[in-house]
Amino acid sequence: MPKQRITKEMVVDAAFEIARSSGMEQVMVKNIADKIGCSVQPIYSYCKNMDGLRQDVIEQVNHFIQEYVVSHINKDDLFRSTGKSYIRLAQEEPHLFRIFILHQREGISSLNDLYQAEANPHTAEVIAKELNINVERAKQLHLNMLIYTIGIGTIFSVTTPGISTDEIYTQQEVAYEAFLKQALRNEE
Repeated sequence: MPKQRITKEMVVDAAFEIARSSGMEQVMVKNIADKIGCSVQPIYSYCKNMDGLRQDVIEQVNHFIQEYVVSHINKDDLFRSTGKSYIRLAQEEPHLFRIFILHQREGISSLNDLYQAEANPHTAEVIAKELNINVERAKQLHLNMLIYTIGIGTIFSVTTPGISTDEIYTQQEVAYEAFLKQALRNEE
């Protein structure tokens, strides 16, 4: 039987699957080699260091999450359904959610920096138009909901046997109503 040619894509895909099922801490050369069914040597030839491989996995996680969220949103209720899709992600893919949330972000020294780096630049405009508030209020509402959703999603992804999805969605809705009320009050 001829030897299988191991590619970098195979190594990154195997590392992603390991991270998805067991967490980033299990992304190790031996585990990747076992997953692919090869010796560790081809893995070392593609991975000068594990930090580079982990960065490739993080990029694949980010791509997966973008596709996941887009496929789970309701176009008639973009803002709320986007938050719910992140909660659903935390439930269905807890390891990927934690990798997405907990990876190191360089050059962030304020919440505004984080917002600029993580949020779609047009989201605040869409929210402003939908809720009839100015863009700055919409941006603050969006930032508040991002912070809240990340927090409650993280809690959701690390609890066992797990908080009910209904309870999480209800709490998320309570936060949305409070943040919206604040935005509308500031608009007056």
